[in-house]
Amino acid sequence: MKQTGGGATVDSASPVLNDAKSRSYITAEWVGLGKNSNPGVGWPSSQQWLPLPGSGGKGPKPKKSGSKKKKITKAERLKLLQEEEERRLKEEEEARLKHEKEEMERLEMQRIEKEQWNRLEAKDLERRNEELEELRLLEGCFPEAEKLKRETRLLSQWEHYIQCDGSPDPSVAQEMNTFISLWKETTNETFEEVIEKSKVVLNLIEKLKFILLEISPCDLQDKDIIQYQGSILQLQELLHLKFNVATEILLRQASTLADLDSGNMEKIIKDENVTLYVWANLKKNPRYRSVRFSETQIGFEIPRILATSDIALRLLHTHYDHVSTPHLVSTPSKEDTSSVTEPVKDDVDNVEKAISKEVEEKSKQQQRGSHLIQEEEIKVEEEQGDTEVKMSSAEEESEAIKCKLEMKVLSETILAAQLLLVENSSEKPEFFEDDMVDLCQFTTLGGIYHLDILELPPQCKRVKGWMIVEICKEGLQKYTYPPETTEDLETENAFPPIEVTLEVHENVIFFEDPVVARWDAEGKHWRTDGISNVFYKPKERLVTFSLEAFGPLTLIQDAHLNMPYQSWELRPLDVNKVLLTVTTVFTEIQIQIKENLCMLSSIKLRDKKHISILEGKWMTPIPFIIALKEAGLNIFPTRYSHFYVIINNKVPLVEVKAYRQMALLSSAFAFGWSRWNLLCNSTKVVFKW
Repeated sequence: MKQTGGGATVDSASPVLNDAKSRSYITAEWVGLGKNSNPGVGWPSSQQWLPLPGSGGKGPKPKKSGSKKKKITKAERLKLLQEEEERRLKEEEEARLKHEKEEMERLEMQRIEKEQWNRLEAKDLERRNEELEELRLLEGCFPEAEKLKRETRLLSQWEHYIQCDGSPDPSVAQEMNTFISLWKETTNETFEEVIEKSKVVLNLIEKLKFILLEISPCDLQDKDIIQYQGSILQLQELLHLKFNVATEILLRQASTLADLDSGNMEKIIKDENVTLYVWANLKKNPRYRSVRFSETQIGFEIPRILATSDIALRLLHTHYDHVSTPHLVSTPSKEDTSSVTEPVKDDVDNVEKAISKEVEEKSKQQQRGSHLIQEEEIKVEEEQGDTEVKMSSAEEESEAIKCKLEMKVLSETILAAQLLLVENSSEKPEFFEDDMVDLCQFTTLGGIYHLDILELPPQCKRVKGWMIVEICKEGLQKYTYPPETTEDLETENAFPPIEVTLEVHENVIFFEDPVVARWDAEGKHWRTDGISNVFYKPKERLVTFSLEAFGPLTLIQDAHLNMPYQSWELRPLDVNKVLLTVTTVFTEIQIQIKENLCMLSSIKLRDKKHISILEGKWMTPIPFIIALKEAGLNIFPTRYSHFYVIINNKVPLVEVKAYRQMALLSSAFAFGWSRWNLLCNSTKVVFKW
């Protein structure tokens, strides 16, 4: 305790009073007491001193400590530095040990992960080997199926032979030539008789087309391809010639078939493949310029010059296309398949030669041995038995090897043919003018409308119970409209375009308004010029247009309207039975597939069910695809489609292998489209399953 100048006691041990640097304390004046107050009475104790911040340094200053700061010696400084260095080294050692421990743990984790990955790879490799064995067994289905198809073709030829129905075998050139020659010699056939005969002809043409489309190019020789295509052209030309002759015979009898009201002749003959509309101008009434066939809306608006001429108007609507089809029938080049199959065929030939040599050597050795042991009859018999067994086993071995190699050749042939189906052409079709129709981009639908203005042949006359007919050597002649020489008349007024109204085939679907095209006989292609004022009524299925010159007409539609697909799904229904659903911009098509047959299950147009005659009919793939295309439901790309549709082209081999695997597993797994397939490169195929 210390006594201050004011008589107050100060506790030197108090922490409050010892802090002289930061605070000042009351020494003489107290809160509530004046200067003259007695400091000795009622003063607070040392613990009750109140600090006044900001007192301006008033009050006593604490006494400075008399002790000075102790200086550190050199030895102590060295000791501190040494301790600091030891601490640093210790920390570095601890950090190093910690890092080594972490690195060892990381390496151990990597080792464990690698071991696990190796075990998984080994397990996956084992599983993959098992799956590859199963896959080889499954892929044996492809050559077996091809072998079955060949046997089926041979069986169909045999069945056709034993039927003896008079129709020729389309694959035999002699029979086809005989059939064509005999029909050419047949004369004076009515239109009904020609229609009946045309069913046989159309069936032969269809068979020939299927032979060219179904049989692999490797199995067809060039001469066979030329023969089949030549037979198709001859049958088509002969059929059209027969229709012209039958029309001439019908027009000779126009006066006997004249209508009582109009005085003109009108005739309609309908069949499943052909429809004939004929009108003969017998009265030549200039006011009768509107021609409408009874019970239909099909007709013409003819100019005055035709209304006063000896003419006949014929509309022959064939429900097939024999005009542009001959230019589309083609087979893939054999160069693409020969490179695949020739090495395998060479292997087969080499193995067959080696087997035959080996069998000959064994037989010679066995014969020598048998000659050496002829002294003992029993031994000879035993040796002969042994030689026979060995010979038979060698033959069985050679047959097995030969069969195996044949299956290998067949498998390679199938793969080459499948590659040709998905392979894209590297060259775009020849350049077309603005008015020319590119049949790689467009397709004809609803058949061909043969519009002709014919010169009316001399009419038959009945004289005393006899029918006298003048027969022209030239046959049926076409009336040229407009005529080539028009010197005396104004062409624009005298020969205006003829207004035509046609009915669209009821079994054909047009997703857009059809385009009318005419056939250019000189250029051998379809054109859209010379046709104007086209108007289509979808509910009545009528198309009206103005035509400058008559000739074959057709309706065309873009072949790639339903491409690319919006989605697709392949779903199993039963063993060897699946349902393929394809959704496009305009339609949704469901196709059932079982074994080697296809059937149209349902069609939806703009979310509404559409009835088609193809529904419920099982067909083999090629006829089924052709039938869908002819009905306007074309969802099948060609080798030129990539020029007209923006798609992500895939490598053909990758695409074919993906199809094959899907086909093998489709009875058990469902597959579907994936949007990632458009984003990946051409060497990868992505789909959902």
